[in-house]
Amino acid sequence: MALLPPPPPPPPAGARDPVTPEPWASRPPLPAQPLLRQEAKEEEEGEETDIQDAWGTGTAEQRRRGFGEAAEPADSAEEGQAEARVAAAGGSGSPAGGAGGDGESWRQLLAWLQRRQPQCCPCAAPLPRSAAHCCHGGTKMAALAYNLGKREINHYFSVRSAKVLALVAVLLLAACHLASRRYRGNDSCEYLLSSGRFLGEKVWQPHSCMMHKYKISEAKNCLVDKHIAFIGDSRIRQLFYSFVKIINPQFKEEGNKHENIPFEDKLASVKVDFLWHPEVNGSMKQCIKVWTEDSIAKPHVIVAGAATWSIKIHNGSSEGLSQYKMNITSIAPLLEKLAKTSDVYWVLQDPVYEDLLSENRKMITNEKIDAYNEAAVSILNSSTRNSKSNVKMFSVSKLIAQETIMESLDGLHLPESSRETSAMILMNVYCNKILKPVDGSCCQPRPPLTLIQKLAACFFTLSITGYLIFYIIHRNAHRKNKPCTDLESGEEKKNIINTPVSSLEILLQSFCKLGLIMAYFYMCDRANLFMKENKFYTHSSFFIPIIYILVLGVFYNENTKETKVLNREQTDEWKGWMQLVILIYHISGASTFLPVYMHIRVLVAAYLFQTGYGHFSYFWIKGDFGIHRVCQVLFRLNFLVVVLCIVMDRPYQFYYFVPLVTVWFMVIYITLALWPQIIQKKANGNCFWHFGLLLKLGFLLLFICFLAYSQGAFEKIFSLWPLSKCFELKGNVYEWWFRWRLDRYVVFHGMLFAFIYLALQKRQVLSEGKGEPLFSNKISNFLLFISVVSFLTYSIWASSCKNKAECNELHPSVSVVQILAFILIRNIPGYARSVYSSFFAWFGKISLELFICQYHIWLAADTRGILVLIPGNPMLNIIVSTFIFVCVAHEISQITNDLAQIIIPKDNSSLLKRLACIAAFFCGLLILSSIQDKSKQ
Repeated sequence: MALLPPPPPPPPAGARDPVTPEPWASRPPLPAQPLLRQEAKEEEEGEETDIQDAWGTGTAEQRRRGFGEAAEPADSAEEGQAEARVAAAGGSGSPAGGAGGDGESWRQLLAWLQRRQPQCCPCAAPLPRSAAHCCHGGTKMAALAYNLGKREINHYFSVRSAKVLALVAVLLLAACHLASRRYRGNDSCEYLLSSGRFLGEKVWQPHSCMMHKYKISEAKNCLVDKHIAFIGDSRIRQLFYSFVKIINPQFKEEGNKHENIPFEDKLASVKVDFLWHPEVNGSMKQCIKVWTEDSIAKPHVIVAGAATWSIKIHNGSSEGLSQYKMNITSIAPLLEKLAKTSDVYWVLQDPVYEDLLSENRKMITNEKIDAYNEAAVSILNSSTRNSKSNVKMFSVSKLIAQETIMESLDGLHLPESSRETSAMILMNVYCNKILKPVDGSCCQPRPPLTLIQKLAACFFTLSITGYLIFYIIHRNAHRKNKPCTDLESGEEKKNIINTPVSSLEILLQSFCKLGLIMAYFYMCDRANLFMKENKFYTHSSFFIPIIYILVLGVFYNENTKETKVLNREQTDEWKGWMQLVILIYHISGASTFLPVYMHIRVLVAAYLFQTGYGHFSYFWIKGDFGIHRVCQVLFRLNFLVVVLCIVMDRPYQFYYFVPLVTVWFMVIYITLALWPQIIQKKANGNCFWHFGLLLKLGFLLLFICFLAYSQGAFEKIFSLWPLSKCFELKGNVYEWWFRWRLDRYVVFHGMLFAFIYLALQKRQVLSEGKGEPLFSNKISNFLLFISVVSFLTYSIWASSCKNKAECNELHPSVSVVQILAFILIRNIPGYARSVYSSFFAWFGKISLELFICQYHIWLAADTRGILVLIPGNPMLNIIVSTFIFVCVAHEISQITNDLAQIIIPKDNSSLLKRLACIAAFFCGLLILSSIQDKSKQ
């Protein structure tokens, strides 16, 4: 098809100036501005249909079929022609690309733009401000080049191609980790006992797993009715003291150091003994031999080690090393026999700081220590011929000592912080498999699959199988439609049949993709395939990423489609940057820094404020209290969380934000739907209805205050079955009460703000035109000044917080100050209201999915740690895991939108049938959950 008409015949000789471009260049200009308007139109249509991609838009049917991006229909015939012309000029996206005359068309377009005289024209698309007043030829050429380049990028790298890349990355990483675990072993206890590094100065990070910091109550609970024995020299005695202080911090290091030291907690029935045996000799052998006899009660844990006294007594001679080898060879079978019924650990000798050693210890050198350690490892590991030794080598203390021995007082004994780390490692080795702490993944086996998880796996497997069958049938049908030859003309013609996509196929495809995504969730946070690490907070780990995303957000800015207060683009932008800040807050472990914690609390409150504002505005303006609207909202909010509760075996309240938003939505709905239903259309006819609505809001506020200060009543309501199954966490609803109470007023504030704003807007008090301030200049400047002062005042107060409990008590009443200040600062100036960050807005559209998915595929151990896909390179690991995480969140958002259209139909009779099926599903889920709970007990 000819995209440009053929050039006219050349003029007579001599009629053309030698510097004049080719004759076709004098043709009427190609309309460039409709292209820019068409691009804006495409973005608007993509947003309205809830089918958003990062850089382009595609129809729902094409996404389901797996085809490429689709261009939206042109807004008018003129714009459609402009689209075709620019497509022709661009060809395949490159100046020389395309077939036939595409490259020539590109050159013709550029030649015409260079020749065309400058003329002023209005700009209909976001351009630099210098181009907003007068678009000269060079500017128009730059604008077209920008859009053509953008389309070229969109053609080759879209969200769909990003997701394919993420899938490939997941498969490669899973294969690498699986191979690594088969080659190096799958026992995280070995990594805990032998390898690791310091995060900062005092936080120890084992290789590939997370270490739990045990509290007193947890340690006593783990060691109840247990006997632990430490045997060795003064270094083992130090380790004994640090271990006992985990159980009883008041235990003092006193008495004769060169004798046995007992410890017993009678209430907890815990017994810990230190036995003074500074050399590996006959005395130590006799002590160990007694425990091997059947009639003697054996310790549950034995920690032994010695060497420095042997080096000192023999003055570092080779005879001393030979004697040490003989003695340890004699006790190795005894230790191996004990290791069959008890946990036995041999502590390798830590290095010394030779410059600080006293004269009588100068013979204790790191070279001698290494020789003694090598002897112990070789003998103890070879004590069993046909199997691996059961005696575990506690070698991690050497790595710890290498970093901290310079802080030693005498060059031999480690500083207290190092001893505490070693003692905590011992506690993790023994107790993690007993207590199974969430943030203690070391030495924990993979949790067994529950009945519900097995049923979920079967369901997703059937969905994947069903979709593959559908795909094969569809492909075979497509092949039957192959081109046939027209006998008269001899040309090939295709039998074109537009087969509509059935709801069943969409359903199976959605569950197929969801099943694969849930498999990735399980691999990340339950299967122990990928590594996990503890968080470690530094100011730079939080603030540098914040600055980085701020720069990106400012760089990607566009004009808004409307300039109303809290318009769609602005609220998406608001949700987007808040979600990114919260993600950085979680992964950096910034909750330990109180000022940051208090500001993040405001961001969570701002989300709830938008909940109150958005839902109130919808019900007030639309008056749609139908069941379809309620079911749509509840489905979109809760679908992903319900699936994760099933697959990851977590209670609903674990994902606390979704229950919070769900309950508040129902509160808003019930408040406005109860008689009398007051909406804007009714209130416009009589101001009395405004007072009626305010009365409703007043009763809501009283109800909130009653529940906030009546913990007993609150807990009784939510402890009723089946509500208790949704809101209990660890057997009670206290966590739910705390979360609800922390932001109890902000939804009411959002509703009240929406009512006041819509009332002012109806009376035309506000100036919401493009570039206009919201109020008169004097009032706008005054409100801006008050807002900035209020915003900074809150930040100063939050930064000066000393006690988290006291600040949390004030937070519900004062958080609205900073929220309202931000809204006024963002909306009073007309220029600020007229632009938004498309970068932040894109993330805002999937903010709910980002918040929920981070629990398992970006963070780890239920947000307690960090997922490690690429060990040894934290920066690259964050980049790769974030890329996969965002792609997964975006895909889940699209799956949820597709399923919502099928599962929640607009027809009331069909909807009621679906609701009956959903109710039956949840009843079955409750029954299975009760069976599981009984089996666990």
